[in-house]
Amino acid sequence: VQLQASGGGLVQAGDSLRLSCAASGGTIRNYALGWFRQAPGKERAFVAFISTIGWSGVWTEYADSVKGRFTISRDNAKNTMYLQMNSLEPEDTAIYHCAALQDGSYHSPHSYNLWGQGTLVTVSS
Repeated sequence: VQLQASGGGLVQAGDSLRLSCAASGGTIRNYALGWFRQAPGKERAFVAFISTIGWSGVWTEYADSVKGRFTISRDNAKNTMYLQMNSLEPEDTAIYHCAALQDGSYHSPHSYNLWGQGTLVTVSS
């Protein structure tokens, strides 16, 4: 499976963007997925996580910095994961990557493989 993030762009503070992470070469159905971001000069940081769809639905987790502003979701039928980003702030400026959880903690980038090429989000003040 290969993942490709898209949907980034240049926006103003307070605006919204929706990022997509499309899979090819296989299905995302059996993967828990995550969004990470990397700002210039900083390490890759956890943004959001979504589990596989179980009998009780999905569970999600967010970094404190994006709680209440970002929403992660998935559409297995479309083989795509999304990140709805509202009330964007200049501090959200980064390259956003999606990845599939392999093993370990959901908030550590080392737990993920199948990294997709990122998409740049730039938020101006």
